[in-house]
Amino acid sequence: MNKPVIATTSLAGCFGCHMSILDIDEKFLELIELVEFNKSPIDDIKTFTKPVDVGIIEGGCCNSENIHILKYFRDNCKILVSLGECAMMGGLPAMRNTIPLEECIKEAYLNGPSTVNEEKILPNDEELPIILDKVYPCHEIVKIDYFIPGCPPRADLIWDALLHLATGKKLELEYESFKYD
Repeated sequence: MNKPVIATTSLAGCFGCHMSILDIDEKFLELIELVEFNKSPIDDIKTFTKPVDVGIIEGGCCNSENIHILKYFRDNCKILVSLGECAMMGGLPAMRNTIPLEECIKEAYLNGPSTVNEEKILPNDEELPIILDKVYPCHEIVKIDYFIPGCPPRADLIWDALLHLATGKKLELEYESFKYD
């Protein structure tokens, strides 16, 4: 029997959601008995080597490279999951959405309290990704099939979601997953 294939990536975020995946602890050994990882920081595979059943996206989109990777995942994954608040709503990186992009760039590269840039040079190289006008949640760029909330999501919530997706069961999150007291 072929194991379901899972791929993961991190866009504009802090990598905390991937840390929560690792926080499922000894259940991770059970997980690798159920699934195969492909194209993930977990196994360090850089490109897709086969069709992927479930793609997991951490982080939102703040530059052209994030958009490219997200679309690449959508094209190569049967199911796409937004993992965490950055992927779902932009998270902390989206705090810049209320400030004009030009002002953000000036603060970062010219006027920041620790900035030393006497030549007033702004990043301008064709190899650098183009910064977007705002940080976009993943579902505003591509179709997302499932959302797993949290900053980062709890390890047990990720375990339950991965278990359901790996076994082909419908993913239904408990109300407590969305309730914050």
